[in-house]
Amino acid sequence: MEKTYTSLKEIQQDIYENKVNCTQLVQSYIARIEKNKHLNAFLEVFVDEAINVAKEVDVKIANGSVGKLAGMVIAIKDNICYKGHKISASSKILEGFESLFSATVIDRLLAEDAIIIGRTNCDEFAMGSSNENSAYGEVLNSIDNSKVSGGSSGGSAVAVKANLCLASLGSDTGGSIRQPASFCDIVGMKPTYGRVSRHGLIAYASSFDQIGPFTNNVDDLAILTEVMAGGDEYDSTCSQQKVPLYSENLGFDKKLKLTYFKSYIENEGLDSEIKARFYEIVEQLKSDGHIVEETEFEYLDYLVPTYYVLTTAEASSNLARYDGIHFGHRSKKATNLESTYKLSRTEGFGKEVKRRIMLGTYVLSAGFYDSYYSKAQKVRRLIQEKTESVLNKYDFILSPTSPHTAFDIGKQNDDQIKMYLEDIYTAQAPLSGIPALSLPLGQHSNGMPFGIQIMGRSFGEQELLAFSKYLMDNNILANNV
Repeated sequence: MEKTYTSLKEIQQDIYENKVNCTQLVQSYIARIEKNKHLNAFLEVFVDEAINVAKEVDVKIANGSVGKLAGMVIAIKDNICYKGHKISASSKILEGFESLFSATVIDRLLAEDAIIIGRTNCDEFAMGSSNENSAYGEVLNSIDNSKVSGGSSGGSAVAVKANLCLASLGSDTGGSIRQPASFCDIVGMKPTYGRVSRHGLIAYASSFDQIGPFTNNVDDLAILTEVMAGGDEYDSTCSQQKVPLYSENLGFDKKLKLTYFKSYIENEGLDSEIKARFYEIVEQLKSDGHIVEETEFEYLDYLVPTYYVLTTAEASSNLARYDGIHFGHRSKKATNLESTYKLSRTEGFGKEVKRRIMLGTYVLSAGFYDSYYSKAQKVRRLIQEKTESVLNKYDFILSPTSPHTAFDIGKQNDDQIKMYLEDIYTAQAPLSGIPALSLPLGQHSNGMPFGIQIMGRSFGEQELLAFSKYLMDNNILANNV
């Protein structure tokens, strides 16, 4: 099979016209993964299992009893549990660990006959913005192999862009789906906090983490979110709100009231070409009859500090279980209880994970709890309330996804402040709990893509997806360069 597919609709059409079957489809993806091993997108490919599942789906198709995701070949980030399969969060501390259960999202995808082809590389424990923190090496951007893929879900983003699968799952704590989507020229969404169950997702920061999809188009994004979303008895933070049929309600014919924050666009860290392209899109939206107004968000400078105080605090707590006794790698050099803890964690965790655990432990310590953690919780509430007040007046908030295009591998490793500022545009949505997605915005003169971010109201995925499809279908995001 030589054909390159970029949508589920296209695949299913060819399946029902007997031009291809799921077995052939999976075999072609496996061959392509093998051919592109240098990208380091996959940590493991489920070769025999994926082919066997594909054969079962082909039988169901012949019998007319197939689920809505038949033909959807999906890769999963290496922090999402799949029963009977290895999971490591790209960390040596979980090397060789096999999951005893599947994440709720996995069960729901399989129930609709999706085919899971493998697990993808990521920043260790989802901590990073470049996918250079993996214990198994960095993921190369398939557009330019000298550039980073973005993080932490870089392997999942590259897998979709390089056509190694049709779609993939990532997790987004502070931008880990949206930023790689921007760097890799695809679509990626962080749903509303609580819209998709976190059961079976290895925790980084529990009040921020959300599982979301990477796709080539909005239609596939909608159907995947539709299947995964909804209440879950295994996750008490998961909303019981009814899930709309997102994929069947993507029509859009109204005029909107939109806003963007001047401080975001006039920020000196924003690339001049991305800034110019953003303003072009604003003008195009206005000419199409939408109201787009400039407003201000006075908490821009507090987003990243607040995000890192809170997420590292939660990480410090969540990762305490990986101690060589309860969970994870146990050092062979240990001689007593204390050395077991110290050596196991020292050997098992990478540099960035250690840095964030220590930072989190510091902000939670008795002498600094009120100065840092408690204060950051209050600032988070201010950010959330201000964001909600803006979205009461406007339908959506627009911004760039990232201040620049994908940077060179190794370029920012020694500058942690610069690396943490990668989240400057993406941290607002998880701090506020609202949904946000990144759409391909255009091409930079350096040959790399960049994205536009759209933030919407809590549980407003239906409107967010419909507006996004309108933008994509009407070529509003097509680059003029």
